[in-house]
Amino acid sequence: MGSDTTGSDTTGSDTTGSDTTGSANREILQGTLDLLILQALASGPKYGWLIAQRIAQISGDVLTVNQGSLYPSLHRLEQKGWVEAEWGLSESRRRVKVYSLTAAGQRQLVRERSNWRQFVEAVEQVLASGPGGASGPGGAVPGETAAGGSR
Repeated sequence: MGSDTTGSDTTGSDTTGSDTTGSANREILQGTLDLLILQALASGPKYGWLIAQRIAQISGDVLTVNQGSLYPSLHRLEQKGWVEAEWGLSESRRRVKVYSLTAAGQRQLVRERSNWRQFVEAVEQVLASGPGGASGPGGAVPGETAAGGSR
C-alpha cells in the first residue's frame, strides 16, 4: 500500500494470542488504518472519537480503533497533508479537533483503495493455492509433488 505498513496498531483487542471474549483477535496494520481513516473522512469532517465510531459502525463492530492508535495516525496523515484539522465543538459543546480530507487526501484515498484491492486479490490467490484451495487436494502446484518437491 502507499502508506508505511511496517508498524502495526492494535485495535484495542487482546493481541497476546489468548482470546477471552470468543471473538477473533484483530490487528490493523498502520497503512490499513490510514486507509480506514481516510475512508471515514470521505463522508465529511469528523473529530477523533467520531472517526473511530464510524469505522466500528460500518464494519459491524468487527473493526475497533483504540485512541492510542487513532491519534498518532491522524497526526501522521496531517503531516503528510492528507488531512487537515481545526478546532471545533462536539455535540456536547466540548472543544475538539475536527479532521477533514484535503484534495491530496482524496487523491491518496483513491490510490489506497486501488492498492488495497490489489492486496486482497493477491492474498486470495495465495489462499486459493493452499490445502483445500482452487488448485486441488493438498494445494499442490502443477509440476510439484504433494510434499513440495519437483517431479
